[in-house]
Amino acid sequence: MNAAKAIAIATALLALSGCASIVGDVRPFEQVQPVAQTPAVQVPAAAAPTAGDGGGSIFANAQAGGGTGQRGMRLFQDSKARELGDLLTIVLIENTRAKTNAKTAVTKDAGVGLAAPTIFGRNVTYNGNPILQAEIEGTRDFAGAGDSAQSNQLAGNITVTVVEQLGNGNLRVAGEKRVRLNQGDELVQVQGIVRIADIGPDNRITSDRVGEARIVYGGRGTLARSNAMGWLGRFFNSAAFPY
Repeated sequence: MNAAKAIAIATALLALSGCASIVGDVRPFEQVQPVAQTPAVQVPAAAAPTAGDGGGSIFANAQAGGGTGQRGMRLFQDSKARELGDLLTIVLIENTRAKTNAKTAVTKDAGVGLAAPTIFGRNVTYNGNPILQAEIEGTRDFAGAGDSAQSNQLAGNITVTVVEQLGNGNLRVAGEKRVRLNQGDELVQVQGIVRIADIGPDNRITSDRVGEARIVYGGRGTLARSNAMGWLGRFFNSAAFPY
């Protein structure tokens, strides 16, 4: 084997090993980036109050955090998430079940018989065997059955971030949680649209009230790949396999 062949085989093996290394790893969806809001009309700022005088009001901190970059105190509004960057806890209560059962059976029998004709009272034969007698029979039988059952359950909490305020008052949220375990990573991702009215007083909402929900749960690493079928086995179980 010359050097060129050796290099080609090594390259192919490296490519296959690279493909096999990602088999079984969860594929997260693309994170939604926060949407920048249209800047408001600039209004000349009032003179900053001097330290200690409260600006003439005992509720000076209600004005956008007193210039500290914080939201400040809300006198007539709850603490539900509604602004960009606010945090919201989603309680995962996903529970789905599906079952399908199908059976098909087809049977068909056909037969045609032609007796030996007689000419002038005698059978037409050749070497004593009738040559015009014919009989045809055909049988076709097919039976198929399929049964499928699936059950999924996901419970837990994940805190997401408000990434967009929609025109109708709904909020688009997105977030993920990554946990590094001994032999791999566990990933939980959630995206969707929530109504402010559905958010509870503790700033929580159940996952069944999230519209256009996209939930990903899975692992990455040695444990996830050990439970996945190899690339050659997946080929023999795919539609590309002709037998």
